[in-house]
Amino acid sequence: MPTLLNELLADTIQRSLHLFVPELIVCATIVVMLLVRVFGLHRWLPARWVTVFGAMVAMAWALYQFVGLRQETLQPAVVFTGMLIVDQFTVFFRVFLLLALVLVTALSVLTEVPDDDDGADFYTLLLGSTLGMMLMAASNHLLMLFLSVEMTSVPSYVMVGFLKGRRRSSEAALKYVVYGAGAAGIMLYGVSLLAGLTGTANLHELAVRIGTLLSAGHVSLGDPILQTALLGVLFVFVGLAFKLSVVPFHFWCPDAFEGAAAEVAGFLSVASKAGAFALLTRFVLAILGDYQPVEVRHVYLVVGIGVGVIAAVTATFGNLAAYAQTNMKRLLAYSTIAHAGYMLMAVAALIVVLTGTAAPTFDVFAEAQRAVQGLLYYLSVYLFMNLGAFAVVAMIRNRLLSEDIDSYQGLAREMPVLCVVMAVCLFSLVGVPPLGGFVGKFMIFASLFQAGFVHWSMWAVLVIGGLNTLFSLFYYVRVLKVMFLGELPEQRPAAAMAASGSSAFAVLLAVPVLLLGVFVHRLSAAANEVAGTLFR
Repeated sequence: MPTLLNELLADTIQRSLHLFVPELIVCATIVVMLLVRVFGLHRWLPARWVTVFGAMVAMAWALYQFVGLRQETLQPAVVFTGMLIVDQFTVFFRVFLLLALVLVTALSVLTEVPDDDDGADFYTLLLGSTLGMMLMAASNHLLMLFLSVEMTSVPSYVMVGFLKGRRRSSEAALKYVVYGAGAAGIMLYGVSLLAGLTGTANLHELAVRIGTLLSAGHVSLGDPILQTALLGVLFVFVGLAFKLSVVPFHFWCPDAFEGAAAEVAGFLSVASKAGAFALLTRFVLAILGDYQPVEVRHVYLVVGIGVGVIAAVTATFGNLAAYAQTNMKRLLAYSTIAHAGYMLMAVAALIVVLTGTAAPTFDVFAEAQRAVQGLLYYLSVYLFMNLGAFAVVAMIRNRLLSEDIDSYQGLAREMPVLCVVMAVCLFSLVGVPPLGGFVGKFMIFASLFQAGFVHWSMWAVLVIGGLNTLFSLFYYVRVLKVMFLGELPEQRPAAAMAASGSSAFAVLLAVPVLLLGVFVHRLSAAANEVAGTLFR
């Protein structure tokens, strides 16, 4: 026992802690926030500035780690006895999530949601949820997979219902909790099935163990080992699909977004999706592995095709359901569902490429890397364009006291800067060149096209994705038509001019959307390099 304890301490202190610094900084910020709340110091030490300072320090350290990993002055490693893995993929999402935290905190400061009395509670929840997402990106163990998802979800439930005294907010939080509890139970059952079947909870060992169990005899769908493995994988997918608001696990999303503050909805739509896609990518690669019987790879190919079908249905449902919405947050919620479908197409292409049979000249790992690259690029643009749209909704809400689309009539005459920013963000969500959304969507569609040479179904998914891009144009343009061409209602008093700080922040979010559509190479090369580390 002393030897084991010494080895554990040596692994923690000498190998793990220095790679875990960004998460430790977030934890320290949470502790400071709690102390501020307990001792009533929030009037002298505002919680929002503690959050911004802690998040920026953590992001600076994560950037330092990213540069170190690219220059090989810092080596990737499995830390905390195999529970987490720190590589370029992990650090990329650390930077992404901490940047999202900084932007959402800055938005909440400008819109004054929450107030000073509730700020410490709100920002503690925000930091805790971000910490869970950072652990999702680094998970290398089935136990960490479940714990990180729950660490992300529980604070999110509270943030959705954070608006006190509002029935719709409380109802949305309750629905979110109920659906989340069910999804968590199913995912935990899947984790137990995989761990019990394989005798390990380490992600990088799952494929080898399953392959070893199945190689002892003839493999068929009637094999109980294969059935149990597929059932476990399916149940874990259910838990992650809930976080991604993928059809048919999307029911919570429109109600939660409408009931929550726009600031919270923007955070959930961007950061939560990023953490879930990072974890889904790691889980998919862990399950596929390199050591699988041919028959099993054919089964996984069917799984990949199924994921593609779900992605196509999700995008179609999200876009069609958005047509009938009159509330801007609810419209953006269905838009979020649709974009989860687009990004899931990249995962489908990844699975099909790695499990199918193609011509000998087909470079499997290069095309798999292309799929992950497209996903990373799309997420990077999505951070700015979707958060920008929610930011404009929050700023307009503060001036009109309404989030209904009809209340935006003729708003471009009163708030031209915010309306132009909304136009940039919505056109980027459609995928109009030369905005960043076009490049991200093009990369994902390119990976689908290449995956079509492995199985034709990916070409069908590509066609559906292209048609959905056309569908989405109509309801986004409807919003802009109201803002720019609508007549000012006579009974509405003239809205106050947008504060300069709010307008500047909105422009700050819109500029990267344009730059990432014009100057593609730098981020594209970084995303390609990060994706490549997963296949070494």
